[in-house]
Amino acid sequence: MEKGYLYLEDGTIFEGTLFGAAGTPVGEVVFNTGMTGYQETLTDPSYYGQIVVMTYPLIGNYGFNDDDGQSKGPMVKGFIIREGCDSFSSWRGSESLEDYFFRQGLTGLMDVDTRALTRHLRNRGTLAGKIVAGDPAQMPPTAADQDEIAGFSNRDAVWQVTAKDEYTILPHLYNVAVMDFGIKKNILESMTERNMVLHVFPANASAEEIMACEPDGLFLSNGPGDPDELSDIVTQVRLLVGKLPIFGICLGHQILAHALGGKTRKMKFGHRGSNHPVKDLENNRVRITSQNHGYEVVEESLDKENILVTHINVNDGTVEGIRHTKLPLFSVQYHPEASPGPGDSAYLFDRFNTMMKDFKEKI
Repeated sequence: MEKGYLYLEDGTIFEGTLFGAAGTPVGEVVFNTGMTGYQETLTDPSYYGQIVVMTYPLIGNYGFNDDDGQSKGPMVKGFIIREGCDSFSSWRGSESLEDYFFRQGLTGLMDVDTRALTRHLRNRGTLAGKIVAGDPAQMPPTAADQDEIAGFSNRDAVWQVTAKDEYTILPHLYNVAVMDFGIKKNILESMTERNMVLHVFPANASAEEIMACEPDGLFLSNGPGDPDELSDIVTQVRLLVGKLPIFGICLGHQILAHALGGKTRKMKFGHRGSNHPVKDLENNRVRITSQNHGYEVVEESLDKENILVTHINVNDGTVEGIRHTKLPLFSVQYHPEASPGPGDSAYLFDRFNTMMKDFKEKI
């Protein structure tokens, strides 16, 4: 197997061994703290444009299957692990780590000191980087490598992962408009399991187009990128505030906060993993959540008379949930359907159902 290394924008190099398809991907280097769920992580559209470092040391031990993917294929630019396991052991597994990466055209780097790399990212903050083939002692980074890393941008991330056209998923209870900013399969399934008719719209859908499907509620999905760059989407969501119940998660939570006059800012290294503790302030209960984001809602920017912070991150106190005190809308920063991760917060989909029911009864 060929040697390779990760070259970061600050000049730091982490050596390893290449696996999967040949390539030299460039992306934002982030770390995920989940102990399982590597297939869901690889296929989560919220990771578009990123090189993901897995902090759990062994990846591939239960293989890959046809059910756990969260989109049409891998969304990450690259994948960095400590140890790869090609001899998987699971009744659900149908493909090994190496075979999956070759088939999907995905480049990975193993035998990396992921503990040291994660500590570096925690100390320095998220950095852009490039996976480079070769031995850095014999084939050091070039000026072209430096220029490519310096020029990396993830500005168009949402437009790369959103649905290309509107489509409908049909159970039979409530009619829900879904704005797709990079939605995961299991989020859609969590709602169809609760008998919601889903009309999925591309991210550039107008408020008029959304209201034309006569929705009982609006769902704002997860997705990648910086919410400050999505002013057109924020404008359309603002036009829908007060007209129907709204539930937002992840990027949708940030977009909703902007629509309500709030602000967001980039975090030093973000939250990525399926083991993040979040405290529900309204019932004084802590739940373990699945998260994937690099931006946070600024609490001081929220209208305290009308917006209540409902959830905070236990580790760093950042805003993890809000609700309006007068209008039927709420949002959380995490992924309530998990996949991967615990199902502690799946009840939020039931809360959305109840909100739509109450809203219809008042009309």
